[in-house]
Amino acid sequence: MELSQIKRVRIEKLKNLQAKGILPYGGRFECSGPISQVLNHFEDDKKVTLAGRVTAQRKHGKVIFMDLEDQTGKIQLYLKAEIVTPGHFEIVQEMDIGDIVGISGELFKTQKGEKSVRVLKLTVLAKSLMSLPEKWHGLKDVETRYRQRYVDLIANREVRELFIKRSRIISYIRSFLDRRGFLEVETPILQPIAGGARGRPFKSFHETYEMEVYLRIAPELYLKRLLVGGLERIYEMNRNFRNEGISPRHNPEFTMLEVYQAYGDYEDMMRLTEDLVSSLVKEITGNLKAVYQGKEIDFTPPWPRRSFAAIVKDRFGIAPEDSAPTMLKKVKAKRGPVKVEQLTRSAVMKIVEDLLEEEATVNPLFLTDYFTFLSPLAKTKPDEPLLAQRFEFFVAGLEVGNAYSELNDPLEQRRRLTEDREDDPEDSARAIDEDFLTALEYGMPPAGGLGIGIDRLVMILTDSPSIRDVILFPLLKPVEKT
Repeated sequence: MELSQIKRVRIEKLKNLQAKGILPYGGRFECSGPISQVLNHFEDDKKVTLAGRVTAQRKHGKVIFMDLEDQTGKIQLYLKAEIVTPGHFEIVQEMDIGDIVGISGELFKTQKGEKSVRVLKLTVLAKSLMSLPEKWHGLKDVETRYRQRYVDLIANREVRELFIKRSRIISYIRSFLDRRGFLEVETPILQPIAGGARGRPFKSFHETYEMEVYLRIAPELYLKRLLVGGLERIYEMNRNFRNEGISPRHNPEFTMLEVYQAYGDYEDMMRLTEDLVSSLVKEITGNLKAVYQGKEIDFTPPWPRRSFAAIVKDRFGIAPEDSAPTMLKKVKAKRGPVKVEQLTRSAVMKIVEDLLEEEATVNPLFLTDYFTFLSPLAKTKPDEPLLAQRFEFFVAGLEVGNAYSELNDPLEQRRRLTEDREDDPEDSARAIDEDFLTALEYGMPPAGGLGIGIDRLVMILTDSPSIRDVILFPLLKPVEKT
């Protein structure tokens, strides 16, 4: 039966319900508990009131079996004409798979021992006009699953479990930081100047103030203002937006955790990262190991450290003082032709970083000693000013986190931001955040700062190959009209 015909049949059933005086889109319905609770504390003849979606239906004359499913589980319903409240069996005849109903009844076990509910009363809460896919797992067009995530969630319990796990991950991170005395804060998403990271922003216009605004690419500069203001341990679970490419590892809208600790440095952030992530893994998996795309990852701390500068020197012969043409020449000598749209040191090093990311180990790894010109917001190493007090951490070839000893010298910060704009043509068109520099002039305590990509972390802990698998509604191309 074609979808249009199925919809017509269901609309006819909807009209039949209305003709019987039934409201097909009911209101508040109070349950005695979730289905999982009923199953875990099952007692014969116990009265229950449940609500959920009908996911299966089997008719045997004047007996109908249904599967009722809510967020927590699934239970079988047993509806018999002689038992159900008068008139309700006729209502059941108009029910379809996908309908949302509320039921009242008594618990019992069938002859095969299946836990079930002997339904006495049924209430229609939402009549479904669309047919659920019978073989959703067999769909080859994964974009349909992303585009109609609501159907994906209905049809695939494992997808629901994934996003429930994502929620648990975020809740655990918050509780971990709260226990350590960090304060959760919120900073602007609409910003007059896009700063705090490199990235192409989304631009908009505020009509009342007649000013251009940007969706934030990072919250860092506002969080540092709060350090100036005396909030010494802060974090933000934030949404960022970058008008850039889309891939299995990148989405234009993504979730980041940023943490700042006054009177600390990047070494403190390294220990915090190990403690946070390893304890999170244990909370989610029950131990310190997880499997990602067929490979076992051991999160047991301490994690190994390797020098980015040393690796780049060894693999490509590149030194931090090299010019952009020299760097590019050395990369080509090792890897052959590479394309660089703008010949800058940062653009060449982006290619190098991508190559190194592909070769990263499966187990967690800290890369330290990043070039200073790649880290305009980080302090330099006292004995090696061309290298920054910075690390990135990688898991299973994915760059998951980034941290600095935060630069708090306002004069040096101005010089570094100016230098960074000159090195990056895209950044050079944007203004330096003068208010941020003014804030630094009031005095910002030395601090460690950490950023963790939540979407990528969830990918690893849910064994998901694409970032779009762990974002409820990823950005997709518009559907082409035929």
